[in-house]
Amino acid sequence: MLPPEERLVGAQLHRYIRDKLYWVLHAPRQTGKTTFLQSWMREINSGNEAVACYVSVERCQGIDAADRTMPAIYDSIIKYAKDFGVPIPYMDTGTSISILDKTLCRWAELVAPKPLIVLFDEVDVLQGETMISFLRQLRGGFASRGIGTFPVSIALVGMRDLKDYLIASKDGVTLNPGSPFNIKEDSAVLYNFLKEDIAGLFAQRTAENGQQITQEALDYVFEQSNGQPWIVNSLFKRATLRILDQESTETVTLKHIVEAREQMIMARETHLDALAVRLKMPGIRSVIEPILIGDSDPDMAESDAFRLCMDLGLVAIDDGTPIIANPIYREVIARHLTYGQQLAIPKPNWLWEKPDSSLDMDRMLKEFQKFWQRNSDLWEVKANYTEAFPHLLLMAYLQRILNGNGYVERDCAAGKGRMDLGIEYNGHRYIIEIKLVRNHDSLQTVREEGLEQIRYYRDKFPSETPAWLVIFDRRTKTREKSWDERISWEQDGDVTVLSC
Repeated sequence: MLPPEERLVGAQLHRYIRDKLYWVLHAPRQTGKTTFLQSWMREINSGNEAVACYVSVERCQGIDAADRTMPAIYDSIIKYAKDFGVPIPYMDTGTSISILDKTLCRWAELVAPKPLIVLFDEVDVLQGETMISFLRQLRGGFASRGIGTFPVSIALVGMRDLKDYLIASKDGVTLNPGSPFNIKEDSAVLYNFLKEDIAGLFAQRTAENGQQITQEALDYVFEQSNGQPWIVNSLFKRATLRILDQESTETVTLKHIVEAREQMIMARETHLDALAVRLKMPGIRSVIEPILIGDSDPDMAESDAFRLCMDLGLVAIDDGTPIIANPIYREVIARHLTYGQQLAIPKPNWLWEKPDSSLDMDRMLKEFQKFWQRNSDLWEVKANYTEAFPHLLLMAYLQRILNGNGYVERDCAAGKGRMDLGIEYNGHRYIIEIKLVRNHDSLQTVREEGLEQIRYYRDKFPSETPAWLVIFDRRTKTREKSWDERISWEQDGDVTVLSC
């Protein structure tokens, strides 16, 4: 357990109470928001400054009518007031839309002479007229806020900043997203763990039972998670409680964390599965697909879908370039998008492993060319991510052959114009770079760029690491040719170049 408030940026907690301010906190799921809110509530209630209560409105998800949502929020207030031992503002609810305003007034009166602070969590489940009614009732009481009249400070907490909610009135006229709650003072963010946070988290385990962890393992945890708190905790939990025995004091090594990573992905845990399910949303697809194939889209970063992906923690910006937020999310996305294809690819009946236990990559990729020729046209019609279809089918094919015995490292970012794959199998490394040729492209130019890029990428690996450049020619004129003309295989120095 690390104190979440140390990762809170853009907030001045005590000033919100002292100066009677309303504010917003947003961060992706399972980054520590609820832990922070309840911790801060207990800290406030342990003193004499004020009375605070945490209230989750998650039970209101899917309720689209304000006259039903407001009583549900009232029920939540009653529940959490009971749970946390603060005065309970019982009211005659009925179906009144204004019950929230009346309840907050009554609640402030009950806790007087102390001021009341309310921390509303999961606010982003409220939508449309429900969100508008909720915000307007808070804004209506803002002018009269004070001891005995209305909460002096309110926090609205969720995945998104209020300015990013697209709120529409019931007659379809889009409202200014800021206007229903233009009284907010700050929009604070809860950031991921830093490297030192991850080391500090495991140090608590060391202090508890003496178990150590190697620096190599710690570095790998940060590299794979980019500090995402849920992932960090899950990797440590699996390594220390499942791969090693709970009472074990054996040092946690890179091998243990790599195994924990694979277990976590294969288990399709709720956190990862929830992100994967969102890939079906057209808006999410419009962001994820260009990143997967390395496309440049000048409008992408201005879209609401891109801001949603950022708020969900799916996407991050690295050195000015949009990327999938961390390698584990990249892996989950790739496996989710290729799962059906993997199941539909028959088990190979040819040898893909050489006597020295290395992969026969030439044989594998030649067999892929045959597979592409037989199946690509039919399978593409059924694909959701049509632009990324070649990349995804090749990845599904490789994953099917490796069948859990190898490891695929994916490197993709918007604007790169390619996807790089690093494969590890029985201690052997291989590099594949994927390039697309479209109607406006020159095959020769794309080929030369690909060769230059793959040689640059190979600098990350030992110099003898073999490399393949796979070019998918998607030009209309090429797709009208016979397969004999479309399929090619040649050697360019130390790189094998194949076309599909």
